[in-house]
Amino acid sequence: QVHGIVRRSSSFNTGRIEHLYKNPRAHIEGNMKLHYGDLTDSTCLVKIINEVKPSEIYNLGAQSHVKISFDLAEYTADVDGVGTLRLLDAIKTCGLINSVKFYQASTSELFGKVQEIPQKETTPFYPRSPYGAAKLYAYWIVVNFREAYNLFAVNGILFNHESPRRGANFVTRKISRSVAKIHLGQLDCFSLGNLDAKRDWGHARDYVE
Repeated sequence: QVHGIVRRSSSFNTGRIEHLYKNPRAHIEGNMKLHYGDLTDSTCLVKIINEVKPSEIYNLGAQSHVKISFDLAEYTADVDGVGTLRLLDAIKTCGLINSVKFYQASTSELFGKVQEIPQKETTPFYPRSPYGAAKLYAYWIVVNFREAYNLFAVNGILFNHESPRRGANFVTRKISRSVAKIHLGQLDCFSLGNLDAKRDWGHARDYVE
């Protein structure tokens, strides 16, 4: 049984999970139930967790665009950093410390200005963006809850993972969509930022496994 949290919007913002609905056109739910909520709203998180009483929680919610985090620094900190604290606090408030397993989607952006190549679990963190700094707070608050309350709580430090569902404003989709538009004669050229940046990529299916 799978429950999820979806942010309220005046238009459907569930395009990447519509194939999971019993009826995608009518958004009729099957084995997956969605609840309106937000990582900036601790009250709703407590209500949802108390109602569902989950055995596992996966925090995959974040403002995850590194460049945009400079424009939305406070919002990114609120959602990515304090949002994780709100989830952990909700688990504690609902008395589920001894029964829930908590997974935090952490990020290779924690390494930022890398201190060694390749990185490993003992590599010192050096975030270089509001996104990385917010995720670093989330990382350490997970460690704190694990050690203070003996909660089953883990950080998964994932490097860039791609799939056809990747947003169009991320570099892989930007490049592939622009090349297709050039081929179709709909675009002459497109611009990129730092061409010296280096990233490791994997497929999202492999990361989920």
